[in-house]
Amino acid sequence: MDIATGAGLVGGIAVVFVLIMIDGGNFAAYFDKHAVIVIFGGATAATMLRFPFSVIVHGVPMGLRYAFNMRAIRPRELIDEITKIADVVKRQGPMALESLEISDPFLAQGVRYIADGYDREFIRDTMERDRDNFLMHLDEGSKVYRAFGDCAPAWGMIGTILGMVTMFANMSDPSKLGPAMATALLATLYGALIANMITLPIADKLHVKLEEEDVSRSLIIDGVLLIRDAKSASLVREMLIAYLPHNHRDEMAAEAA
Repeated sequence: MDIATGAGLVGGIAVVFVLIMIDGGNFAAYFDKHAVIVIFGGATAATMLRFPFSVIVHGVPMGLRYAFNMRAIRPRELIDEITKIADVVKRQGPMALESLEISDPFLAQGVRYIADGYDREFIRDTMERDRDNFLMHLDEGSKVYRAFGDCAPAWGMIGTILGMVTMFANMSDPSKLGPAMATALLATLYGALIANMITLPIADKLHVKLEEEDVSRSLIIDGVLLIRDAKSASLVREMLIAYLPHNHRDEMAAEAA
């Protein structure tokens, strides 16, 4: 699990909770059904206008899943594992790959192609297509959350305007001023909270995860192709180290020495 995502979300909720407690702990005063309808109904409708329904259905759960999940294997660990696989192939041949247990599904797919004897072009085209499709879906999830985050404050302003219209239209009836003012203020509050505490941070986190997945999957594709070409384990390692930041490259070079 990505601890930063969970900690950030819990921390944001805790800040709001503490502030309400400091102001007297009257949580009921911060709920207004009209504001809820305006924000969730309006922002959802506007987001659905921006994207096909299939993108929303696929992007929302996928985005939420990857926002809270860390990649099981980091690039350094991938390089170590691919190097070991290359050594196995060099010593025992491609048939030895059938008995290997590989934790990363994408790497396992590439290794299976090698063991089954597929040619280099098929492996490269298929794995690149799989990588690009995955990244496209992850990018769609990021765009859906960003769109909702863009819409929520705007609909909060719409709720504020509606509440003020109701308030000014009923100036002669003091009993209606309070609910109208609550709708006006809480709609803005809900929109700001949803955008800045949930949807926009998730969209940014998904963009970071997309870049990480792009690097990891591109590294795997190159590693699989090098193994398919029967390159030595040391050559595979040296070529894949180029995917790492410079400080990690120095650490791996020191370890190898």
